[in-house]
Parts: sequence; structure tokens; C-alpha cells
Amino acid sequence: MLDAGCWMNFNSRAQISLDYSKQREMKPMRYFAMALVLAVTGAATAAHSADAIPDIKGTWTGKGKVLVYGNNVHNPGSQTMAEPPRVRDIEMTDVVEGQEGRLAWGRSSSKTMDTKEPFAWTISADNKTIVGADQDGYFNIVLLGPDKMDKCYVHSGLSPSKSIVATCYEMQRAK
Repeated sequence: MLDAGCWMNFNSRAQISLDYSKQREMKPMRYFAMALVLAVTGAATAAHSADAIPDIKGTWTGKGKVLVYGNNVHNPGSQTMAEPPRVRDIEMTDVVEGQEGRLAWGRSSSKTMDTKEPFAWTISADNKTIVGADQDGYFNIVLLGPDKMDKCYVHSGLSPSKSIVATCYEMQRAK
């Protein structure tokens, strides 16, 4: 025979019989275990829905400051790369025309020049960070909320305009 703490014991015929008093004591523990499993499953489901890829389609607008060496269509002027940089105001519109999973595409324009320049973005696994490119530069974007982003944009002197640009500013999605 096994010791009294076991849930099962062997009788003289070598058959297994349950110790029903121990089984009754374990009932509350079974309910607790079941509740724990349901709670963990519910938390995992909630976390999974919180990790859904955000829908970023729509029109995003923002204003900010831009540092520019030289000039380009969004920052016109006669300045050359040899001259000191300029700090200018810029107002941009990004229209995200399509999205498939983590990939998004659209067109950018400034208040200065309605170029409708194509861009390609991708959303990282954290569902907040976006990186991308257009014809001459690169984006680094952080989603701050469903309708708010912090957008940084840079391009080097190797860009077609031969200018250097760096900027970060908040953008809002039009509703």
C-alpha cells in the first residue's frame, strides 16, 4: 500500500481504487486551476488583439521645421551646399493610399510643391515603428496613437536634388 498522502492505493487484489476523501479535497483546487487557465487564455487573447497591425490608410498632415543644405522642390532657394544650412518651416501631406499587412504605400506633397512623390513604408513587429523611402530620402516614423505619428525624414547630398535634409514633426490623420 502507498502512504496515506497518495491519491490512490492498491488493495489486496492489486486493483487501483481512488481515495474519495482526497478527491473531494481536490475539487476546489480543480476549479482554481480551471479559472487560472481561462484567465491566462483571456489575457493572451487580449494581448494578441492589442498587437493587431494598425490601419494607417488615410491623409496625414503636419507642420514642422526642416534643416536644409542647398535647395530642392520642397525647400526652394538659390542656396548651395557650400553655404550654411537653413532652418525653414515645412507643411507636408502624406496620403497612404493602400496597405497590405505591414506594407503601406502612397504619395507625399508639401504646401510649397504638390509633387505627389511616391513612398513605400513598412510597419515593424512592434506595430509602432515605421520605416520607408521615397525617391530621394528615408522615413523613420513612430505611431503615437491611432491618428497621430512622429515622422522623421532625411536625405543625403547624394539625392537627385543634391541637397541634405533632416526633419521631425508630428502628423495627424484627417478624419
